[in-house]
Amino acid sequence: MADSTVVSDQQRSGSSQTAPSRAPYIAVITNRSTTLVIRGFMLFSIGVFLALVLNLLQVQRNVTLFPPDVISSIFSSAWWVAPCCGTASAIIGLLYPCIDCRLGEPHKFKREWSSVMRCVAVFVGINHASAKVDFANNVQLSLTLAALSIGLWWTFDRSRSGFGLGVVIALLATLSTQLLVYNGVFQYTSPDFLYIRSWLPCIFFAGVITMGNIGRQLALYECKLMSEKTHQD
Repeated sequence: MADSTVVSDQQRSGSSQTAPSRAPYIAVITNRSTTLVIRGFMLFSIGVFLALVLNLLQVQRNVTLFPPDVISSIFSSAWWVAPCCGTASAIIGLLYPCIDCRLGEPHKFKREWSSVMRCVAVFVGINHASAKVDFANNVQLSLTLAALSIGLWWTFDRSRSGFGLGVVIALLATLSTQLLVYNGVFQYTSPDFLYIRSWLPCIFFAGVITMGNIGRQLALYECKLMSEKTHQD
């Protein structure tokens, strides 16, 4: 009788220890999910803002033309452009840190916000050059933007995974743009490469590198906050 009482007491104590031990794990999972959603929303917002500003430059220069019935904002762009760019930005910004983690190669090159802001400024400058600067021909413009885009990667990234993802995503984005132009959703004023401008993949590549850097920096900031919180607990 006494032995059974001891066993039951041990079972209660074991169950009481198991429940609290699971609590921190559940809290970590919940915190990670919450921070992931917040990080995705921030990347989406940044992508929308950059899309509106950069598309305004393209429309003002008459590089891209949208049908009059879809122009519905003060930024002179179709309503779907900004959400699509925001969604792509969120995916890219979340994908870069994940790939770094999977490859076991944490990106440590120029990991500070000042470097990220300079990367954004250079990206805006490259896009501005594609719309404002007059070159002798499209080949010269494309080669110049390609050199600037690779220079942006070398200056602010220098990772093999960043370059590979940049190239793949830029090619996919270019193919998607070609399909949209082919179906008459919008058009380029002077297409020189399969319905689009030949320098477009360079702009996409620079944009992917920029959003990847922003995503990495947000992930690094999140890790620092979680580690500080863990030490405090």
